[in-house]
Amino acid sequence: MPSFQIHRLRDHERQRFRWAPHTSGTSIVKAKDYEKIARIESPTEYGAWLALREAGTPLHVGDLLETEDGSLRICKYIGFEEARWFVPEVRQGGAANAQSLEPSEEAQAPGAGEQLSAGAQAEMV
Repeated sequence: MPSFQIHRLRDHERQRFRWAPHTSGTSIVKAKDYEKIARIESPTEYGAWLALREAGTPLHVGDLLETEDGSLRICKYIGFEEARWFVPEVRQGGAANAQSLEPSEEAQAPGAGEQLSAGAQAEMV
């Protein structure tokens, strides 16, 4: 029987999710907004939803079920929809690209290239 990893939406994000307008299609979610709580065996996500409700620990709107193959289903008011983890865009070239850019006007200002003393650095922190 398939099993699902349950990811609970953290309380501070739950209200934001509840009041956000409904969007159709794949939802993009951030892992930092969720906590893994348990696994449940069920043939479908609706079976898992029903079993959790009967056990007294229901899924709430915004909670996720992750299948064994890593696909996500998010619980919404209308049922379950597809979801994916947010993956930040990786910049090509990183620091090498930054060095090849033209210096800004601030960097060309007199004294812009001077080093700060240890005392001045401490004051800035």
